[in-house]
Amino acid sequence: MAVSVAAAAGRLRRAIRRTPQWRGPSRRALSSEAPPTQAAAVRDAFLSFFRDRHGHRLVPSASVRPRGDPSLLFVNAGMNQFKPIFLGTVDPRSEMAGFRRVANSQKCVRAGGRHSDLEDVGRDLSHHTFFEMLGNWAFRGVYFKEEACSMAWELLTQVYGIPEDRLWVSYFGGDPKAGLGPDLESRDIWLKLGVPASRMLSFGPQENFWEMGDTGPCGPCTEIHYDLAGGVGAPQLVELWNLVFMQHNREKDGSLQPLPQRHVDTGMGLERLLAVLQGRRSTYDTDLFSPLLNAIHQGCGAPPYSGRVGAADEGHTDTAYRVVADHIRTLSICIADGVSPGMSGAPGCWGLIWALNPSRLVLRRLLRRAVRFSTELLRAPPGFLGSLVPVVVETLGGAYPELQRNSAQIASLVSEDEAAFLASLQQGRRIIERTVRRLGPSDVFPAEVAWSLSLSGNLGLPLDLVKLMLEEKGVQLDSAGLERLAQEEAQHRAQQAEPVQEQGLRLDVHALGALQRQGVPPTDDSPKYNYSLRPSGGYEFGTCEAQVLQLYTEDGTAVASVGEGQRCGLLLDKTNFYAEQGGQASDRGYLVRVGLQDVLFPVARAQVCGGFILHEVAAPECLKVGDQVQLHVDEAWRLSCMEKHTAVHLLNWALRQALGPGTEQRGSHLNPEWLRFDVATQAPLTPEQLRAVEGTVQKAVGQDEAVYMEEVALARTAHVPGLRSLDEVYPDPVRVVSVGVPVAQALNPASQAALQTSVELCCGTHLLRTGAIGDLVIIGERQLAKGTTRLLAITGEQAQQAREVGQSLAQEVEAAAARLSQGSRDVVEAQRLSKEMGRLIDAVDTAVMPQWQRRELQATLKALRRRANTAVRKLEMGQAAQKTQELLQQHSEGPLIVDTVYAESLSVLVKVVRQLCKQAPSTSVLLLSPQPLGQVLCACQVAQSATPAFTAEAWALAVCSHMGGKAWGSRVVAQGTGSTADLDAALSTARAYALNKL
Repeated sequence: MAVSVAAAAGRLRRAIRRTPQWRGPSRRALSSEAPPTQAAAVRDAFLSFFRDRHGHRLVPSASVRPRGDPSLLFVNAGMNQFKPIFLGTVDPRSEMAGFRRVANSQKCVRAGGRHSDLEDVGRDLSHHTFFEMLGNWAFRGVYFKEEACSMAWELLTQVYGIPEDRLWVSYFGGDPKAGLGPDLESRDIWLKLGVPASRMLSFGPQENFWEMGDTGPCGPCTEIHYDLAGGVGAPQLVELWNLVFMQHNREKDGSLQPLPQRHVDTGMGLERLLAVLQGRRSTYDTDLFSPLLNAIHQGCGAPPYSGRVGAADEGHTDTAYRVVADHIRTLSICIADGVSPGMSGAPGCWGLIWALNPSRLVLRRLLRRAVRFSTELLRAPPGFLGSLVPVVVETLGGAYPELQRNSAQIASLVSEDEAAFLASLQQGRRIIERTVRRLGPSDVFPAEVAWSLSLSGNLGLPLDLVKLMLEEKGVQLDSAGLERLAQEEAQHRAQQAEPVQEQGLRLDVHALGALQRQGVPPTDDSPKYNYSLRPSGGYEFGTCEAQVLQLYTEDGTAVASVGEGQRCGLLLDKTNFYAEQGGQASDRGYLVRVGLQDVLFPVARAQVCGGFILHEVAAPECLKVGDQVQLHVDEAWRLSCMEKHTAVHLLNWALRQALGPGTEQRGSHLNPEWLRFDVATQAPLTPEQLRAVEGTVQKAVGQDEAVYMEEVALARTAHVPGLRSLDEVYPDPVRVVSVGVPVAQALNPASQAALQTSVELCCGTHLLRTGAIGDLVIIGERQLAKGTTRLLAITGEQAQQAREVGQSLAQEVEAAAARLSQGSRDVVEAQRLSKEMGRLIDAVDTAVMPQWQRRELQATLKALRRRANTAVRKLEMGQAAQKTQELLQQHSEGPLIVDTVYAESLSVLVKVVRQLCKQAPSTSVLLLSPQPLGQVLCACQVAQSATPAFTAEAWALAVCSHMGGKAWGSRVVAQGTGSTADLDAALSTARAYALNKL
């Protein structure tokens, strides 16, 4: 037996590594035993099995936008939403804290980051950027290996009817380096379930040990595989289901420690399971994809899809079918969840606040890839991709209703971006053709031009497409220059990105487990709401006395005391500090030991970890477990945060008033200085809308409305029309914040109060009356992507100062417009006015002022600058015409004019040269214009009959180099500058060079 198992293991290792991608003729059936099963029925059977037979709770799929997990671009596995449970950081008051047995179908996207299948999509028959992960979970040891394996075997063989002899299993064979033995427990469970040893394989950590990341919960896994060969010849195995048994934790030093609580995490791809049940060799041949492939065929007129890959796929037609079908599914799912194709990030003084969003760049690339394949290979008509959205909604909308709710917006965004890309493609081709025409025989295509065409530049064309277009013309790209530009862009983004705050001290899974085993209750942070209004209108914040329950060193070690100068984590039985969450910055302040009031222990921040509030403290003296302390929040800091948070709620309400009740918040962040608010929009906000939003907030502030806050059962908030909430896990009971209306009245569905004022679920700290906000000014607005706008705002005195700056700049613009209307007497005055417009444009672009006013002034200044530049050009043309006539009178007809003339600017000098050559086409002209302080301007033009031996650029360079300066231009026209006291020598150099070439 041992020999046969070893031999089988060797064969199967090779088989598993050789055939994971389901290559081959896709129309060949796997078997003829079972009739095809529809995708919806397969999904429902999975969920019903775990709910009805094994008491699992069904939870909806999380959004593909990661919730508070910066390590992910997209949700890429079913377990992502449950990470707080695995890490022990789940809020004990939340619904998730009560999860024990759970099952769901999770939307997953693998199109960027560590786990990306983007480059493989289309090349084979199984890879997808979007897929559905069927999974079941057991938390905190409610069941473990035996039950998980039994359930999986029962579902596959009894419910889905997969023949047992087509199923193989693998288990963890151990890792001597890590000191881990083989998972014989799993092996014995499978033997007990009837899996013969000849269909069991043991693998090392690469195949059968699952890890969440470089650190964190992990454990052995056992996988169920399906044999495509069905016993004919060598086995061809594809993985169906992965059962992970989380029982270890990977520490920072790489070692493994037992987890305080064990969990089961399983995942099975619906698409692959469906292919098995429908007897298909390819996931693209299932009913999840066939409606899309048929729609593509009907919409494009390309040959029908035939499932070919590699060399057999002539013209890459079938590859294009798979790419388009996959990508439109991913785009539809992501847009429905609030992630739209586009680019984010902004220059200027607020660049640090505009956070870059790589997931949108990935989607932008995805959409452009789909457009390229559909238009170039399938010959699709314009607007084709948007026409596929209803097919996606029809196949997936029953499982994910957000697709149905947002179908019109999805189709609109896809169509808009497709049209924009096709327009960019046409413009890009024109730019490339014009640039190529100017290149010499051995010149490379300029990196700067290629970069301006790319996703990082202006047109958004993928660089690989730019390279392909150049290859078709036989032109080589300046790759070294392109690499340099990419490095500069990376450095620029690093400078503009929002600074990454230190993680600070954290409680890891072991520390949290120890607290739970010791029976330490979660921190009582209700005192953070203990503040009141004085009769004078100021706020009084109460202190809080608490006991030190635990101290932690910077490396997370629990200690009984800390000494002078140590930075430590402090856990108390209660606190009045607000720990950062819900977009609100953490409180800061200090604490003192009771009886030792003159020694302050500064508190830099407070963080919540699994219901425990950890205070980051610098200890000037000894502090030990059991000490009684008194906590004081930084009142100015807290009050500023309260102002901003209540302002965020009013801003949310005002946006709904201006844009419509369906307007959705996409996120927010606030600190004492500013607030940031992301909102779903169909188009950029107009200046009128921005002004109206500010006006609505100002009205609520001016009325000094009461702000009511109350904790209620989460169930009471489920069906209140107009109640605002985010895609977050809320505690139960949950805190409700209502402006102007008592909470009980706001939650009464019959009152419709939540439709008429701001009512939100929120755990933040708020003002008790709105008047303390003082004022709110939106100082920045940017469309992060089609469908999402980010607003920046300030309040109070800062807002008043912004209004004063805006008013001052408006007066300057008005005065400049009046001066422009009076006209200019000469070129110098006109140029001074033009420069003044440029200065005002820069001032308006960068000033902290109302955004609506900025947009209005920008439009006004744009028109004024056009008028000023037109005036300059007219005066320069007149001046140039006069000097041209003077020079023509001085020089008889000939092949060369080299002379000096006074011109007030290089622009005027160039115009004189051009007019001379226009009136004397066979004459080559070079003019020098002495300026104050010894500078000399130079401009020249070479007659068409004198080229190519004689070029303007070389002529100007020879003369300007003689004067110690520089020159630039083309073969026909050039200009430059230099400095010399001997103009005659410079003129002699110019004549000698020209005569030598002529």
